[in-house]
Amino acid sequence: MKAITSIILLIISNTFMTYAWYGHLKFREMKGFQSLSLFVIILISWGIAFFEYIFQVPANRIGYQNYGGPFSLVQLKVIQEAVSLTVFSVFTFMVFKNETIKTNQIIGFALLILAVYFIFKK
Repeated sequence: MKAITSIILLIISNTFMTYAWYGHLKFREMKGFQSLSLFVIILISWGIAFFEYIFQVPANRIGYQNYGGPFSLVQLKVIQEAVSLTVFSVFTFMVFKNETIKTNQIIGFALLILAVYFIFKK
């Protein structure tokens, strides 16, 4: 159960982080956001990223072996990267509909999935 809880929290945290990092790129299309300064956009992104930490920190504590979780530190990091890539891909295709995926990117994603496999292999 700790593994699933940790992964769900990582998914939620990465959703906030992806929006904080890339969501502002769509602000120019949103009414009232077109003329915001870079400093204000940074503050908005920090505010969104705050919620990422609310989920990220518990995800790592619940999942980490030294706190009774099932994952080593390396495993947690690799899970986080795989989740981050997945969330980013979904976000990109839902929000940035003009972006396309290329063959080399698919190969790169597949190699990252293989990395997860090898990190968890005993």
